[in-house]
Amino acid sequence: MKKNQKISVEQLEVGTFIRLPISWKDHPFLFSSFKIKDAAQIELIKGLGLKDVFFDPEKSDVEPVTSENANTQKPDEQALNELKEQMISQKSAKIDEQQKLKRDLKKTEQQFNRSVSMMRSMVSKISSRPLNAVSEAKDLISNMTTMLLNSDNLALHLMGDAKNDEHIYHHSLNVAMLCMLMAKELGWSREEVETIGIGGLFHDIGKLKVPSNILNKRVPLTTPEENFIKQHPLMSINFLKLADSFPDEAKPLIANHHEFLDGSGYPQGLKADKLDKLSQLIAVVNEYDNLCNGTNQTKGKPPSIALGLLYKNYKNKLNTEYISKLIKMLGIYPPGSIIELSSGQFAMVMSVNLQKLLCPNIVVYDQLVPKDLAPIISLQDEGLSIVRSLPAAALPEKIHKYLNPREQISLGIGQN
Repeated sequence: MKKNQKISVEQLEVGTFIRLPISWKDHPFLFSSFKIKDAAQIELIKGLGLKDVFFDPEKSDVEPVTSENANTQKPDEQALNELKEQMISQKSAKIDEQQKLKRDLKKTEQQFNRSVSMMRSMVSKISSRPLNAVSEAKDLISNMTTMLLNSDNLALHLMGDAKNDEHIYHHSLNVAMLCMLMAKELGWSREEVETIGIGGLFHDIGKLKVPSNILNKRVPLTTPEENFIKQHPLMSINFLKLADSFPDEAKPLIANHHEFLDGSGYPQGLKADKLDKLSQLIAVVNEYDNLCNGTNQTKGKPPSIALGLLYKNYKNKLNTEYISKLIKMLGIYPPGSIIELSSGQFAMVMSVNLQKLLCPNIVVYDQLVPKDLAPIISLQDEGLSIVRSLPAAALPEKIHKYLNPREQISLGIGQN
């Protein structure tokens, strides 16, 4: 059957998926394309003065009614007008929310880029001016901690699409910020938040001692190469010996960020009783970020898939309390996740509904809605559900660009 058939508004029925043939600004609905969910929506469409709309049979639950079976019952005009005004008001509020989030994301992106530059500078100074490097790192972590501890409404989207020569800095910042946010949510002290933050910043610095032809290798590593890379946590500790002002309490978590509770990790194969809580937390976050962003040998996973893998496959390896806290904090579908809805539409998760993790707040692709005005909607309110999560690469480029609140995003944190 052909898509987008033209049908009379008199043939509309609950369950038909339609597209309105007028500008998005000229109707009260959040989208120009949607599935009709109640009789009031039909009456509102009729009140727009339209004779016809476009019907999509593939996304509809029912066929349009025939003209002889059309409902001719007169609606309550006052109730309809009140509903229309309410919908227009909600539409405006959701647009404002989206635009505020985009402004917040822009500020966060600028701060993130400044932090990457600072990170580069700090690493370059470790050998020549170690005191300066550690002092700058402490200042950066202190500022980040103040931001995290004082923020009631944090919109923090982390980037993972760094160039090869910047991957260490992006990954280290991702891990540091997510560890600090986790520590805050776990009720840890400011001192502990700052300790895990500075440890996160420098946990992979030892990789700078690994030859680039090994670090950036696209084909499987040889056993000697793999064993060499597995020494990078201890290389990080040796690197930091140049800076005698580096806090001693952060060194164990740097040395242990690849250690697992069952002793199957590296470089020392330590078990749970030898791993402090900071080491156990960074191991969870480091594994999550690596799953999301991938390596030269493995593709990155969508955030929701990465969380699922942590939950299913690491129960004996990682602290399950911390995995559960990470899932609760990020949601089943973390911000930045690309999803397909029960309506057949594509959307991006913008923030988590902590009361209903399966119903995050999203932006839906609708080619008739201007990108800058696309509203943030609640799945819970709209009666939609998520069919699946998919990688951004699976979407046509125009849809991904539309949904993306900025050009560079791969995973994120969101709290309401």
